[in-house]
Amino acid sequence: MKIPSDFSQKVDQFSEILAKFNRVHSLTNYKSITEQVNDSIKPLKLIDLSGIRTAIDVGSGAGFPAVFLAMILKECEWHLFEPNVKKSSFLSFVKASLDLENLVVHSQKIELSKKFHAELITSRALMKTPELIKICYGFYDEKTKFLFYKGSSVADELDGFDAKIYNDKNRNYILMEKIC
Repeated sequence: MKIPSDFSQKVDQFSEILAKFNRVHSLTNYKSITEQVNDSIKPLKLIDLSGIRTAIDVGSGAGFPAVFLAMILKECEWHLFEPNVKKSSFLSFVKASLDLENLVVHSQKIELSKKFHAELITSRALMKTPELIKICYGFYDEKTKFLFYKGSSVADELDGFDAKIYNDKNRNYILMEKIC
């Protein structure tokens, strides 16, 4: 996957915005976001996500990984679900400030939202895999891909799922298809 020429500039802008919001709202404890940005986009080196047109990120928090994936996968409309008002307001501000027209911020839990079909569903360390799949019901079909960013002890969560695990140090990138 080719990184757009404006990616570094947008990451720097994001970092400045996050630092300002953090002083007031304490969204994250990251002093430098370089590691989190690299973690967010690492799956693009491992998994072909080209051609994805609609994606959902569940529990988007401060925007990792969805904001950075959206900066690269510009042809994809990204729906970020974040019920915490401070965090969803931050995401909306990032969207406007960085001119990320392919982001749609939903300030609510996904399970309370109107259903629509997504080709990709992502989440970073939100909850255990079975519960995450359950709250996404109605947003996926047999062709939807799931990409979950998990910690080191993920194997127990994947019983009964056909999952590929891509490991990088303490991070596991879980790709699942054909959930239905």
